[in-house]
Amino acid sequence: NRSLQLTEAGQALLPGIRRGFANLSAAVDRVQSQSDWESLTISAPPAFGAKWLIPRIVDFRNDHPGIQVRIDPSLEAVDPAREAVEVAIRFGQGNYPGLQVDHLLTQQVIPVCSPALLHSDPPLKSTGQLIRHTLIHFDSPSEDPDWPTWEEWLLANGITQINPHRGPHFTSPNFTMQAVLAGQGVALMPTLVVEDELADGRLVQPFSQPYPGQFGYYALTRRDRLEEPPVAAFRRWLIAEASKA
Repeated sequence: NRSLQLTEAGQALLPGIRRGFANLSAAVDRVQSQSDWESLTISAPPAFGAKWLIPRIVDFRNDHPGIQVRIDPSLEAVDPAREAVEVAIRFGQGNYPGLQVDHLLTQQVIPVCSPALLHSDPPLKSTGQLIRHTLIHFDSPSEDPDWPTWEEWLLANGITQINPHRGPHFTSPNFTMQAVLAGQGVALMPTLVVEDELADGRLVQPFSQPYPGQFGYYALTRRDRLEEPPVAAFRRWLIAEASKA
């Protein structure tokens, strides 16, 4: 029998070829390992995600290491046919036809401003003085008809002498918050969004009248996906976690 021997050029290439096969084998192992994971994409408003969901979701991940979680910050309207999102969390009044709707947190919508406005010229100490101050608006990109507006708040409080649409309009909640913190006016905000700023004094509630109606955060799920193991596990955890709040 004649044995095969590598040429000098082959001997020079051999270490690189071995490394290449080792890298390929490791990559295949990673892909096979990842194929055993179950994925779960959650869509949530940025403030809810940052202030409530992310600090807690580590417990879900620890309990379900086989579920790969992806969080998508979004305020867009929920499309029931969108395959990329298994569970969406939205702020509103619970009107989401065609979806499984689970109430998570009840929220008040309150007027907030910088404490500097309380002692400005003119001072802001009553609803009647709003006429001499700037209204800051957050326009929801989802065009949700249930989204709180200054028009509804003013009407509910019998204030008719103020143009409810005047003042700057933002489609970013972060921009809205920054404008309020900078003392540029008064905005209507959910309590969860501003609780830290109220607690440390960066914002104040200039008057006690909340927004009319019942608001909250809701988990929305397609009914035909409720029995999928990652979805069912996350819904159970989310509802239980919200009940502690």
